[in-house]
Amino acid sequence: MKKVKTILYGAALLLLVNACDSILDREVVLSLTEDDVLTLYNNTQSRAVAIYNYLPSGFRCVDGAMMASASDEAEYTLETSSIQMFNVGSWNAKNNPDGGSWWNNFRGIYLVNHFLANSDNLDLEMYRLNPDDIGHEQYQNRLDNIKRWKYEVRFLRAYFYFELIKRYGGVPVITRPVEIGDSFPRNTLDSCVNFIVKECDDIAWGLPVKYTEQENLGRATRGAVLALKSRVLLYAASDLFNSPEKWASGYANKDLISVKPIDRKERWKRAADAAKNVIDLTDAGYALSNNYQGVFRSYTDAEIILARRDGASNDFEKANYPVGYDLGNSGNTPSLNLLDDYEMLDGTAFDWNNKNHAANPYRGRDPRLAFTILSNMTKFNGRPVECWTGGRDGKGVPRATKTGQYLLKYIDPELNLLEGRTSVHTWVLIRLAEVYLNYIEALNEYQPAHSDIKIYYNKIRQREGIKMPELPDGLDQDAVRQKIRHERRIELAFEDHRLWDARRWMIAADNEKGKGVLNIPLRGLEILNRGGVPSYTPIEIEKRNFEPKMYLYPIPQGDLDIAGWSQNPLWLSLIHI
Repeated sequence: MKKVKTILYGAALLLLVNACDSILDREVVLSLTEDDVLTLYNNTQSRAVAIYNYLPSGFRCVDGAMMASASDEAEYTLETSSIQMFNVGSWNAKNNPDGGSWWNNFRGIYLVNHFLANSDNLDLEMYRLNPDDIGHEQYQNRLDNIKRWKYEVRFLRAYFYFELIKRYGGVPVITRPVEIGDSFPRNTLDSCVNFIVKECDDIAWGLPVKYTEQENLGRATRGAVLALKSRVLLYAASDLFNSPEKWASGYANKDLISVKPIDRKERWKRAADAAKNVIDLTDAGYALSNNYQGVFRSYTDAEIILARRDGASNDFEKANYPVGYDLGNSGNTPSLNLLDDYEMLDGTAFDWNNKNHAANPYRGRDPRLAFTILSNMTKFNGRPVECWTGGRDGKGVPRATKTGQYLLKYIDPELNLLEGRTSVHTWVLIRLAEVYLNYIEALNEYQPAHSDIKIYYNKIRQREGIKMPELPDGLDQDAVRQKIRHERRIELAFEDHRLWDARRWMIAADNEKGKGVLNIPLRGLEILNRGGVPSYTPIEIEKRNFEPKMYLYPIPQGDLDIAGWSQNPLWLSLIHI
């Protein structure tokens, strides 16, 4: 643990001291002493706000790329990006492209623990001793705010721990400031899950159902806490954390990678109940958006439960605009693997053997395709996108898409990059559609005939702007399971779920049912334009490699060497690299 503790202990408090009026207005103050930081009310508020910086922002998660480009959703055009190590399977305990997640989340945990240990050291005497009613009111308001901030940062710590366990399994649960000389064992996965769930239970009712003040938007709410609980319990009930024998049968420390063997139906029930608690928060005002595309360009949409808003910039557009547009670099380009999974408007599967389908693979599809994928000849930023070979955005142009498509989700399509125009970007961490999907997935596993499965499945597909066919009657449990999984793939595309869903469902690597979805070659389109008439041919872009050991990340080698922990399964051969 020495490396971890050194990193955490060395994260100087003053580096994260901010003066701000809102979560989105951060200005570093460098002239304060440590006593100032720990005792001044405004600085305590700023320290709480600063911890939100450690929440995920998936726009440029790994060396410029989204994690979608490490899954079957996309290809990242820049071949030298370290994200490609995931795709070829060349990563290890010493060189993990997403290894910064270990540092980032533990640093966030350290800051939470430091905040909790020092948040009561505030000088509020001038308010407490003020004889005026206003003074007493200010004193009580500040006490209430401090209490709420404690709940907020505890939520953040729980969120950081979830990000760690979905990657690493059991990790050290640390709830106090780290001191020089401290060491910590890896906790069991079960104890990590229980810690997160208990934290959510303890703090949910201490946080407001919603905020109405602009300056407080983005803060943790009761709904965010309960939604995190539903997500954690869903993962805890899933195959990966309950079936170590399927991929790590010889591993001696199964309690680090799996939960205790109990009746899984009870686990699924707990996950379903947790999601339903979010759905039943009527005062929160959550509602599915009738503008699917608009959710990801908003910060206030009623569907959003938790989001992180970045400051105004055009970095994401520069990275992901089609290459034929000034300063565009293609970036994360959606795969044919994903495109093929969007249904036709009547709910039937797309079929390349159908001549009408093949003539225009974008016509007559689930509307969410056009909100997510920028396709050939679609009007964009003043002109149609030319994805065909020889077109302004197609093969033959350096850094052009390899898949024949570009990303539209999250993109502001109207920015003039040469003029330096910018836009505020919102990374949606939790939204209502995910909670619905969490609910019906868990419900189908323990009570497959429950009427709510169809109700909430249909709510997603039948909302305005989408209007896809309802869940058919008469399907058995496995058929419904596949429908729900398909809906997660489409509804949550590029929202950093697919890579982890494929892991927890244990469909990423080859198995008894066939080829793993992260082992299937990534595919794209060869697009030709003859006399103004495009033609589309599926092609293989690159082979992908996902081995069973990759179901969990390896513990970083430096920490492993010092702490003497057990490495995760099947990575043991890498210890002496």
